[in-house]
Amino acid sequence: MATATFVHDGEVIDYTPTVDVPAGMVVLQGDLVAVAKTPIAANTLGSLAVEGVFDFPKATGAGKAIAPGATCYWDDGNGRAATTAGGNKLIGKCVKAAGDNDPTVRIRLDQ
Repeated sequence: MATATFVHDGEVIDYTPTVDVPAGMVVLQGDLVAVAKTPIAANTLGSLAVEGVFDFPKATGAGKAIAPGATCYWDDGNGRAATTAGGNKLIGKCVKAAGDNDPTVRIRLDQ
């Protein structure tokens, strides 16, 4: 019988970047979207949040509002959250309404 061994609760994961990572930077690892809660120096073990609620940048202007409960994706090319999957990576669900002109959207990580 195959078994698994508990390691930790999984709110954060270990990460050793090859370049300095500032706090708040969104880091993609395959389809996993994570956020650096604190700065991590290059070649130094740090951690990335994979659970929690974060304010992500979003596009502004007419038609750019995001409603609570909307599924959100990380558009890495533009460095912002979006509501279209396309080639974007799943972030989670919007937990607070973001109007057309709001520069950020509050998202609960849920991957």
